[in-house]
Amino acid sequence: MTVTVRDYMVLAVEHVRVTTTIGEATDRLVRSRHHGFPVTDAQGKLVGFVSSKELLRRQKDRDRPLSEILRPGTYTARPETALDDAARVMFRFGLRDLPIVDQDGRLCGVISNLDIVRSHFERASPLKADTLRRLLADRYGMTFSMRRGVVPIPELKPTQWKVFEDELEGRRYELERGFAEPVLVIEKAGRWLLVDGHHRALAAREMGLTRLQAFILTADQPAEFEQVELGLERTAKERHLESLADIEVDRSTHHPLVEVTTQLLRRFDVAGDPPPVP
Repeated sequence: MTVTVRDYMVLAVEHVRVTTTIGEATDRLVRSRHHGFPVTDAQGKLVGFVSSKELLRRQKDRDRPLSEILRPGTYTARPETALDDAARVMFRFGLRDLPIVDQDGRLCGVISNLDIVRSHFERASPLKADTLRRLLADRYGMTFSMRRGVVPIPELKPTQWKVFEDELEGRRYELERGFAEPVLVIEKAGRWLLVDGHHRALAAREMGLTRLQAFILTADQPAEFEQVELGLERTAKERHLESLADIEVDRSTHHPLVEVTTQLLRRFDVAGDPPPVP
């Protein structure tokens, strides 16, 4: 099945009109998290794209409308464009954002390079789930089915006793921006055993969410599978883990990924000079 731009594009597009002044567009850009804006006419048709660099170069002309400085035309894609093809266009021309237009040329969405990265994460998740499915089948001599669905966060049984506060904050950031990489769970005896995605699940719970997208593994011989105690279940029992509330949040150390990042940042002091070589 081909993944298309429609599957990942953002529908609520912040854009400006050709009648917007350079000053107005600049002020809006400063308040946003964007690097530029699609520009439309009165009918909502895309006529161009104005970048932060272009606005910066034109700050002496803040009262002029964008129509006087806009270069007509820009790179675009359609909702039915294959996502990989859109990614190639963005890579070849160094684009951070790609406007999406319908058959009449009206702006209907936008896809960013971050959306492309998000799609690769989400498409990698089924491979992780399938690897676990095969491991369980080899270990216990049973067959397992895999499906994508929604699981109730309050009913998740954790198998990891500790999470890192800094990584938890990162997961909140992702969830707030629509990056909902599915968690991985095993359905057993009416319980949802959380295998992968503890930071995501805990962040979602703290944000007040009640459900999460998940890849769900289910034994094709459920009665027989109920008699098996998984190593993950033994860990949960030893750590007295019954719900996400039982997970410890480590505020004293960094998650390994964040630790690498902060080490790179510490290579430079406040003045921006490299530290002396020890």
